[in-house]
Parts: sequence; C-alpha cells; structure tokens
Amino acid sequence: MKRLEGKSALITGSARGIGRAFAKAYIREGATVAIADINLERARQTAEELGHQAYAVKLDVTLQASIEAAVAEVVSKTGKLDILINNAALFDMAPITDISRDSYDRLFSINVGGTLFTLQAAARQMILQGHGGKIINMASQAGRRGEALVGVYCATKAAVISLTQSAGLNLIPHKINVNAIAPGVIDGEHWDGVDALFAKYENRPVGEKKRLVGLEVPYGRMGTAEDLTGMAVFLASGESEYVVAQTYNVDGGNWMS
Repeated sequence: MKRLEGKSALITGSARGIGRAFAKAYIREGATVAIADINLERARQTAEELGHQAYAVKLDVTLQASIEAAVAEVVSKTGKLDILINNAALFDMAPITDISRDSYDRLFSINVGGTLFTLQAAARQMILQGHGGKIINMASQAGRRGEALVGVYCATKAAVISLTQSAGLNLIPHKINVNAIAPGVIDGEHWDGVDALFAKYENRPVGEKKRLVGLEVPYGRMGTAEDLTGMAVFLASGESEYVVAQTYNVDGGNWMS
C-alpha cells in the first residue's frame, strides 16, 4: 500500500520548485494534492501536468480570507484535509544598514505570518474532523544561524523553527503532528535569484557564489528539490506518529543539531 493512500494534502507555493516536487512525491504515494499558489494560472498548469490527483487552488498566504477560502476549497473537493505543507516563502537580502521596512514587512508577512495563519486554519479543520493530521513547515539552515547579508530571512526562518515547536506542543493532544524541514542550499530557480543578489552585494560574477556554496556542502554538491521529498513523505505518513515539534536538517551535512 502507498504511504499516503487516500490522504488529502494542501501544499502552499507548489506551482513550481520545491513545492511542485513535494506534490509529485505525494501523488506518487497515493495522496490527492491541492496545488496552492498565488499564481492560479501557473498552479493550474502544474496540476494538469501532475494528473488527476492534483488540482489548483488560489492562495495568497498574506490574506486571511484567501487562506480560509483555500482550506474550504480543499474540504469541498476532497471532504477533508489531512496534510499541510507550509512551503510558500520569499527571500531577500541586504546589509543591515540597507534593509528596508518594506522588505522586512513582506518577508515576515509571508514567511512567518503565512506559515502561522495557514497552519492555524488547517489545524482548526483537522480538529473539527477529529482524526488528527500532519503539518509540515519549511524552515531553512538559515534559521539555524545568522548570516551577514541575510538578517531578515534568517530571522523569519528562526521564527518558523520556534513556531513549529510551539504549535507542535499545542496541537499534539489533537493528534496533529507539527514538524519542519530545514533545507540547505537547494539548486533551482530560487537559488539563481539568491546568487544574483550575492553577485550584487559581494561584487562577484554571476554564478560564482552558487559554485562556491555547492563546493562547501560536505556531501559534495548543492541539493535538489527531490532530495527533500523523502523527509516530506515521512513526516506526512503514519511512520512519524511519535515525531513532534522537530525540525529536520536535510542539507548534505551543512548543519548538525
């Protein structure tokens, strides 16, 4: 039997990148997946590519009404919500003296507020259903330490780790397991943007920072979205019933905790 057979999952920011890889893995394990994204057209395209077990849902995690509508749409479509992955996030960087209030507000609104209030809406639905559920937050190795040019993003991901602990303790009496994944440096469209910012602030050629961070990973390369899917499936499955409020590093050995 597939590990997520018959489960209903909602994955935020899943029209592309890591979220899309999670959706593909969940479908392979038998789940029905809501491809939730602020870009509904892109979500529809992804859902079509992934097949009949996927469907698109419009979701802006900065708007409470959008969060609640997305959860309601999942329940209307599948009759329940078993799994949430809080994957939607935004990255920015700047020296401390150059951080703007707008950048700060936007990163915290999406990375922390979006995680909290989507988690809250999912938890309310899971409690109503009465048979528990799985909530997986996306942290980062950046949440384990400060970085000179990445102060706000690091702070948001540290907040996600702390929120995972608090929510995990608060919700486990309802048989809702809340845990998190902390990826390292993951190759793809996201890191192309990160590399461009490092090129700007460190006066490097485009591609140089990406090459260097890949060499520094103990495993010997940057990660891929697919490297994260095993942990995402485990945390959503019955195999993780006794795992509560933890953040798992999936980073090729970059951080040990």
